[in-house]
Amino acid sequence: MQPSSDPHAPQGARPELADVTAPAVPLAATESSAVERPIHEGIRWPILRRQAIYRRSLALADMVAAGLALILGVGALSESSSLRALSLLALPLVVAVGKIQRMYDRDDLVLNKSTIDEAPKLFQLATFYALLIYVFHEKLVVGEFGSSQILVLWVTLFVLAVTGRLIARLLVRRAIGPERCLFVGSDESFDRLVEKFGLDDPRAKLVGRMSLDPTTEHERIASASAHLHVLVENLDVHRVIIEPVQESPQQMLEFVREAKTTGVPVSLLPRVLDVVGSSIEVDHIDGVTLLGVRHFGLSRSSQLVKRSFDIVGACVMLVALAPALLAIALLIKLDSRGPVFFRQARVGRDGTVFQMWKFRSMVAGAETQKAQLRTSNEAAVGLFKIAQDPRLTRVGGPLRRRSLDELPQLVNVLRGEMSLVGPRPLVTDEDEQILGIDRRRLQLKPGMTGHWQILGSSRVSLAEMVKLDYLYVAGWSLWSDVKILLRTLPYMVRRQGM
Repeated sequence: MQPSSDPHAPQGARPELADVTAPAVPLAATESSAVERPIHEGIRWPILRRQAIYRRSLALADMVAAGLALILGVGALSESSSLRALSLLALPLVVAVGKIQRMYDRDDLVLNKSTIDEAPKLFQLATFYALLIYVFHEKLVVGEFGSSQILVLWVTLFVLAVTGRLIARLLVRRAIGPERCLFVGSDESFDRLVEKFGLDDPRAKLVGRMSLDPTTEHERIASASAHLHVLVENLDVHRVIIEPVQESPQQMLEFVREAKTTGVPVSLLPRVLDVVGSSIEVDHIDGVTLLGVRHFGLSRSSQLVKRSFDIVGACVMLVALAPALLAIALLIKLDSRGPVFFRQARVGRDGTVFQMWKFRSMVAGAETQKAQLRTSNEAAVGLFKIAQDPRLTRVGGPLRRRSLDELPQLVNVLRGEMSLVGPRPLVTDEDEQILGIDRRRLQLKPGMTGHWQILGSSRVSLAEMVKLDYLYVAGWSLWSDVKILLRTLPYMVRRQGM
């Protein structure tokens, strides 16, 4: 093992890693050593402990949520109703149902232990639990238990389960730290992971890497498995991330199988998903696995669903935020001379140019000063943004940090020019840099928010943003829009709008 020392890596961007390249060893020798060295049986104790902490914390959160929901549901609308002692048996029942839904096993398989992704299953769990309580309420509840109470139980359990799991995962992550990951694959993919994880990602920490040169002989790939066990043990690895080598599929299959015998979870980094997105259907035909890829773009029915969601969402938000919108408009008018709103030409669906509305956050005539500030640009390649922009007004700074200047785009959504969630709306000079098949991102209307917004719009390069937009279009679902909207809220609270 040798420390990583890539001269091209940006300073401070790479953690200290063990850089290991498997030496060339004859295949026969590799097979012999694989038989002689001990094979880990089952899961290693540190991994088993980490997984058990997550499972038990989630189970406890679910039981607490079920208990509180039952108390609130029974007593919320009727003072004469109370719980029988037998109702305590309903608490482990919610854990049993969750186990059947594999809601305690998912965290073992994934790095991104997202609670939002579980919301559909938690909704099903709350529905089943509420229905079960309603059916057996005569044995569980003393007194009245009507439809209003079951509705309170249903909604409360869903909200508390989501909140409880979110808190449980946060506490566990802080207590046991991020997963220590060993990466096996190319330098290019390794650099991508380093960039994504960073140095302080609470989910994962890259502690080592193992190079598998795709141009090497098959024997070298096979021999690498002998070194994998040593690395997992010496570096206290919690997870192995493998980028499959396409040139040697059979040898790669053997290596993945060998990685599973180390007793740590194994994740694969399939580059094909960079092209087709995550919306795939796994198909099995007599032991052969096929991936069904969705066609690109939205069907007419999906477009109707998305448009209906946009209209309803925009109307609700405009009504709910009306007082705040009026207050912001008044502050802008009192702060500096100029109009309340700023309109800018953006490229929309199918390349159509439209006028996007925003609250004015800069001094009047700010666009004419843009050319003079090019040298101060802090945004990623292809985009323009300055954190401490001298053109910002006193009110404009806080508005942009919270992304509140974007709220007038709700009008663009109602007019059909934008969507609540979608590709980033680009100005014309940025759009001109996008060529070829990447322009298929314009098959959907641009959005007020999207993956690019959550990741930090000024930190995502134009090339990376185009890729995110393409994958969004390729894998669209209504639930994906809901998740992005939910994840936008904490992004705004963290003041990363710049």
